[in-house]
Amino acid sequence: MTPEHFLVLRRKDEFRERGTRHVYEGASFRGSCWAQQGHVGTEVRSGDGPLSCPVFTQEPQDVIFPLDFSQSELRLNCAANGHPPPRYRWKQNGTDIDFATSYHYRLDGGDLAISSPHTDQDIGTYQCLATNPLGTIVSRKAKLQFAYIEDFETKTRSTVSVREGQGVVLLCGPPPHFGGLSYAWTFNDNPLHVQEDSRRFVSQETGNLYIAKVEPSDVGNYTCFVTNREAQRSVRGPPTPLLQRPDGVMGEYEPKIEVRFPDTIQAAKDSSVKLECFALGNPVPEISWRRLDGSPLPGKVKYSKSQAALEIPNFQQEDEGFYECVAGNLRGRDLSKGQLIFYAPPEWERQIQNTYLSIYDSLFWECKASGKPSPRYTWFKNGELLRPGERIHVENGTLIIATLNASDSGVYQCAAENEFQMIYANAELRVLASAPDFSKNPIKKTSVVHVGGDVTIDCKPTAFPRAAISWKRGTSSLRPSRRVYVSEDGSLAMHNVTRSDAGPYTCTATNQFGVAKDTGGLVVKERTVITVPPAPMDVTVGESIVLPCQVSHDPSVEVAFVWSFDGHVIDLKKEVAHFERLGGESIGDLMIRNIQLNHSGKYLCAVKTTLESLSAAADVIVRGPPGPPEDVSVEHVSSTTSQLSWRPGADNNSPIQLFTVQARTPFSVGWQAVSTVPEILSGKTRNATVVGLSPWVEYEFRVVAGNSIGIGEPSESSEPLRTKASVPVVAPTNVDGGGGGRSELVITWESIPEELQSGGEFGYLVLLRPAGSAAWTEQRVPAVESCRFVYRNESIAPLSPFEVQVGVYNAEGDGALSAVAIVYSGEDEPQLAPRGTSVQSFSASEVEVSWNAIAWNRSTGRVLGYEVLYWTDGARDPMVGKIRVSGNVTSKTITGLKANTVYFAAVRAYNTGGAGPASPPVNITTKKSPPSQPPANIAWKLTNSKLCLNWEHVKTMENESEVLGYKILYRQNRQSKTHVLETNHTSAELLVPLEEDYLVEIRTVSDGGDGSSSEEIRIPKVSSLSSSGGLVLAQSIHFLSVVIMIFYCFVTQLLIR
Repeated sequence: MTPEHFLVLRRKDEFRERGTRHVYEGASFRGSCWAQQGHVGTEVRSGDGPLSCPVFTQEPQDVIFPLDFSQSELRLNCAANGHPPPRYRWKQNGTDIDFATSYHYRLDGGDLAISSPHTDQDIGTYQCLATNPLGTIVSRKAKLQFAYIEDFETKTRSTVSVREGQGVVLLCGPPPHFGGLSYAWTFNDNPLHVQEDSRRFVSQETGNLYIAKVEPSDVGNYTCFVTNREAQRSVRGPPTPLLQRPDGVMGEYEPKIEVRFPDTIQAAKDSSVKLECFALGNPVPEISWRRLDGSPLPGKVKYSKSQAALEIPNFQQEDEGFYECVAGNLRGRDLSKGQLIFYAPPEWERQIQNTYLSIYDSLFWECKASGKPSPRYTWFKNGELLRPGERIHVENGTLIIATLNASDSGVYQCAAENEFQMIYANAELRVLASAPDFSKNPIKKTSVVHVGGDVTIDCKPTAFPRAAISWKRGTSSLRPSRRVYVSEDGSLAMHNVTRSDAGPYTCTATNQFGVAKDTGGLVVKERTVITVPPAPMDVTVGESIVLPCQVSHDPSVEVAFVWSFDGHVIDLKKEVAHFERLGGESIGDLMIRNIQLNHSGKYLCAVKTTLESLSAAADVIVRGPPGPPEDVSVEHVSSTTSQLSWRPGADNNSPIQLFTVQARTPFSVGWQAVSTVPEILSGKTRNATVVGLSPWVEYEFRVVAGNSIGIGEPSESSEPLRTKASVPVVAPTNVDGGGGGRSELVITWESIPEELQSGGEFGYLVLLRPAGSAAWTEQRVPAVESCRFVYRNESIAPLSPFEVQVGVYNAEGDGALSAVAIVYSGEDEPQLAPRGTSVQSFSASEVEVSWNAIAWNRSTGRVLGYEVLYWTDGARDPMVGKIRVSGNVTSKTITGLKANTVYFAAVRAYNTGGAGPASPPVNITTKKSPPSQPPANIAWKLTNSKLCLNWEHVKTMENESEVLGYKILYRQNRQSKTHVLETNHTSAELLVPLEEDYLVEIRTVSDGGDGSSSEEIRIPKVSSLSSSGGLVLAQSIHFLSVVIMIFYCFVTQLLIR
């Protein structure tokens, strides 16, 4: 142990001379040997850093070294951390290695290098020791062994003779060796090894080859190969001849187990255990395995091809027990059993930790390890066995040292060992002594407290042993009282502080090594008081409120406001949609916007300063419409009613006053309120009868609750249920008909919607009889969507009146009938063609066809109207068009025709039976197209209220109609009504008021119709512009109406009409 290790025990001046810091409380040594758990520590430095004891980072491991490699170098590894860096030494078989005299040993860092190792002198157990000024640690024991295998003897092996069907064992007999072996056999000159199957097995325990039943193909030479993996060498034995005896075939016999596993096998935790079992016999025996305690074999087990080898990987405690091998054939069976015993090397459950104690303190250390068998414990100090003494007590894993002194400092190791392994736990014990020192933990320079508050001024100097503490206020010693006293750890505590307590306070620490003092000040400030606390509030959902929180406080103290809701702090940044802090330094009001139901609860305003925390709370009740009712169920469904029950949802702080039941069907538009019994459902109602339902309709129901605040969300809808069927009660409407062919009566009606059919197998019942008859003819129409029925009977006269009723039925029976309607039977088409057909062309796209009406009677067929047929050639194909007119109309204008085209037309009468014969065709040529060119070079002049227009005459093309005149269209700006003036000349004069601008356009008139219009001309309301740009000032004259005159613009021209 170096002198530096005992610096903590020297005088105060010697500490300063050596530059070593004073010890202190609460230190945490760095590095794996510097951590502590609640112990007093010290920081001892050596030049460039704090001291730390050695800790192994690498320990030597067991080595099996190939003997054939004896000319090379063997290395056992060892490395440790520590400051200063550790020095290393090694022990062989418990004796220190002298590197000065042992020439083939050398140190390489912490590693032990052995040159040309020899079996006789180097085999044994090795340990590494690492030492620095704080102590010594010893490593685990590492075994060094030498692996080898000698050659087989060259002696020829005897021939083995067997009968066919007999079992045989060929012995390998491995030569002397050390290290694990593996075995293989070859047959004759085949380089491949003999493969295991149900007849042949090579034991990796004995090396022998077992053949359960010899066959003629087995005759030959067998050679055993042995490999030593650690020695890295294989050897080959002499061949063993196998011959077949000529004295016949061996008969059947019971199995005999030749390969047995031991009665007891110790298996290490996590190891892989292999059991072998093989039998001779005829027939070849089958091998099976089981556990004798009846539990199944672990699912992880593996078998060889012949089932002769059982492997249990990752062996655990639960795999322990008796195992049995059974070999059986037709002649009997043989058994082999053994016990697997679990063992585990020691593993730490509790290790010792670095400990730093004051001189005269006591040490208590305990280490504990698991293992099977249970480990025993040994204690070491600085690599040497620790023996009990007057102050030192060792019992199993417990070490107690009373009244510590300097000699107890060092590195200790607890070793746990069973017959399989030894493990070590290391820790440093450092015994400390020093005068009181405040450099590491000075008194707080200024402590601040509010009037009436409590304060503690800590005094915790570093001192070994612990210092006695006394206090002064200013220059006067403090006298303890109920309000002011010194706590056990030396701190000064004050309760209910007043202004007069302010001032400097000095702590004096004393032990046998010296005295130290330190001073701190106490500042007393006014208390913070909540002057306007939040008040309870009762609000409606959607409103906005402000919860007040205002304080008075010492001007020098900063105040922070924190709001909480039901115990959770409100994040004003995330909750900005609803919460906002209002106010300034002394005001911390909270605004809640658009308050919701989930905002009901307790709001707490916490006021925090560096000196104190206070709070005030208030309850906020938010009332809203009720929540959705729950557990809506439907029972006792009839054809028109159902029983409904529910549970109310949350009333949201306002009692529920009423419920409403709503229903939905596949035929309704959304949800509809339905009638119930009772009619009014109060807030205490939990069930009701829904009435007025339609039979055979699928309904869903839901319930809505309301209170004084409003109507809430609806409940979830019930499961769809269909009402029961009943006889249909709704009869078809709009019963009518007529038309059809001869001997037919066509009856039509409006079909009944599905929601009114009241049941399955729905159809229509048609009743008919000739008008005035007593007996009804009944017909059923089973089609659900039918709206038409045709009754055929050769005896029906054309256009005969029938009384008709249409009813409904379903699987429940016949339902309602409609009122009686008169329907006429079918009739023949008209027999006569119209006469006097003529056609006249009105324009390029219009002609009018005229004809004489037909005087009809029952024999010639009724006439309901006429069809006009028209086409473009005499063959009537293709037909251009067909137009119908009803009643006694005798002319029809046809539009949309082509210009200057020959059209043919014919007319025929029609009724419900069809169309009759057509009249002889007539033809007409449509007018030429109207002029395509609009009037051009339009000149206009506005003087006072007279507008004079002049334009060029339009010349037409050869295929266009001649111009017969012109139309002048004019209107006031921003008005839709247009006035039209026609003239045969190329000029006109208009009298117009000047209140608004006028818009004017001119188009041609011809036999072919109106031609193209000119562009629209805008006439301003105040001044007039000629077409050449001349400006004429005009006097504004207002007229109640527009006066139009047509005249020549030139005075000398005579107006002649």
